[in-house]
Amino acid sequence: MTDIGEIMGQVARALQEEHGDVAATLWAITESAVNAVPGADECGISLVTGRRRVESRAPVGNLPNTIDELQDRLGEGPCLDAAYEQRTVRIDDMDSETRWPRFCPEAAAAGVGSVLSFQLFVTGDNLGALNLYSRSRHAFHEESDSVGLVFASHAAIALAGAENEQNLRAALTSRDLIGQAKGILMERFKITADQAFAVLVGASSRTNRKLTDIAEELSATGTLPHAGRWRG
Repeated sequence: MTDIGEIMGQVARALQEEHGDVAATLWAITESAVNAVPGADECGISLVTGRRRVESRAPVGNLPNTIDELQDRLGEGPCLDAAYEQRTVRIDDMDSETRWPRFCPEAAAAGVGSVLSFQLFVTGDNLGALNLYSRSRHAFHEESDSVGLVFASHAAIALAGAENEQNLRAALTSRDLIGQAKGILMERFKITADQAFAVLVGASSRTNRKLTDIAEELSATGTLPHAGRWRG
């Protein structure tokens, strides 16, 4: 029997090493999953945006990209069902599977024997699934389901934390850039902080660019792009 506690300890250590880096966290998840879940040969994360487009992230092996491209083109498949409707989807024999009549023959031809998919997150129209692939039939069993479900739940929390930290870092960086740009304008034009911010907002509106982009350019070049002359 697999020691789930030991596996999750290994996973937690791997994720901690990549703390705050979303891309690295995804790789840690998929690489650990291949080693953790009995029967798994390859692994990947499917991200579904707008409930339509399927993209592959952090693939371990060649099958994840191939299968995600196939599901994106056909609009059906086990990874989509795991993300949209079910917590877990398992295919024991791709050759005899009938739930996805267009997907299964092409997936079998690509070399997939068995699939195990777990819902990873659902946020509005953005969905995700952790997908494990085997080139053998009947590779996954009850222990695979149990270990994979615990692992996917743990990985989803870690991934959400990494994304939140990345968003926080981006917000702090934006705040610093805007602060620098306001300081430049305050010194140059002898205006207040509120007036300097209004200048940045006006430049953003006139140029149809993000406020942070305007602030970054001003901080780097000392020039306010296409802002015209400020009037107090």
